[in-house]
Amino acid sequence: MDIQELIFKNRAGSQVGLPSFCTANETVLRALLKFAVERHLPILIEATCNQVNQDGGYTGMQPQDFVTWLSQLSEQAGISDGQMLLGGDHLGPNPWRKEPVDQAMAKAEVLVREYAKAGFRKIHLDASMACGQEPRPSFTEIARRAARLCRVAEKASPDPSALIYVIGTEVPVPGGETDEMSGLQITSPERLEQTIETHQQAFHDEGVEDAWSRVVSVVTQPGVDFNHTSVHRFEPNKAKGLASAIQNYNGLTFEGHSTDYQPTSSLGELVNHHVFFLKVGPELTFRFREGVFALAAIEDLLYPETRSNLKEVVDAAMAQSPGDWDAYYTGTPKEVRLLQHFSLSDRIRYYWQAKGVPEALSRLFENLAQAPLNMGVVTQYFGAYEFAEVPADAVALCERHVQRAAERYYRACGLLPDLDVTRS
Repeated sequence: MDIQELIFKNRAGSQVGLPSFCTANETVLRALLKFAVERHLPILIEATCNQVNQDGGYTGMQPQDFVTWLSQLSEQAGISDGQMLLGGDHLGPNPWRKEPVDQAMAKAEVLVREYAKAGFRKIHLDASMACGQEPRPSFTEIARRAARLCRVAEKASPDPSALIYVIGTEVPVPGGETDEMSGLQITSPERLEQTIETHQQAFHDEGVEDAWSRVVSVVTQPGVDFNHTSVHRFEPNKAKGLASAIQNYNGLTFEGHSTDYQPTSSLGELVNHHVFFLKVGPELTFRFREGVFALAAIEDLLYPETRSNLKEVVDAAMAQSPGDWDAYYTGTPKEVRLLQHFSLSDRIRYYWQAKGVPEALSRLFENLAQAPLNMGVVTQYFGAYEFAEVPADAVALCERHVQRAAERYYRACGLLPDLDVTRS
């Protein structure tokens, strides 16, 4: 895919962008890859510093492991050469931010080196967080650290000229909101200017001027966010100054984080305001969870003696290892219970590989594969289909449900304006 050509069209005023799918869920990835193959679409898959790093991250995968695994899935799906782009998100010291800054940055260098060596081409350099006991770093120091990481990537990549970079950061930090959205502030043109100009100077000082020509996007806050139960919808009028300011810098666009759950029309407005990369993660696994829970309800009706008890198995895993949700959810026991299952931040996504859960998920699909699913039962839980177009396969139902999110992102990006994902 020619990113530069698409960016040129965006800056010229066309509604052209690119979804950025950030997930390591196998069923979700298979659904996304199938969707891209069937519709001949470019596809950008990203891994975050917390998901995949030299210590394994929460997936247990190092960067090369992730690339090898994703390459296998892509080959099975029929992805063609040049159709897929791999990105690394928030690459910097965040996983080690509690350590002294020198140690954290040394590990960040290893992280970036391993991503670049493995073949990730889109690199988001994010050294914005304070490490150890240091105060929050200044614009200049953040840029200096990012340029240092850029030099590592340039040296490690098999083809440095193929690398593209994203700079800047946003609220919330990687991992999602821990409380209500408060104090949401749109990035000012002055703050954008500081981010760009300090990074450009730092790239010059670090001797990576050529890499600066391949910086394509800046992460800012255009006025979008979500928490456990609500979405802060994009307000185009409030972002006009920011959208206008990016035009002062040739070849640059915005990357939008936390765009999950925005109405499709708002996603389109973001693209029209030069938010070229629309990053989505929790919404994908939220749709996966919806699909799996719906299938579990169908299983309860059809196989009461041999059912997988998937929901109970997931609940047990969350209770046994609460570290990925208990700091995020507060309230009465009933309120916390609802958030565990239905929070938009989707902390349940960390438990699909927990002990016993993959086996329960396999049992669910195996049960529902024993015979074609009754159309009337399916439409009770998957109501978005015309009756003659209902898939009779449980895996296809789950994948199609995930593809609802993919469809609307591609449509907002001007790459799939008229598609109805529920059609065969």
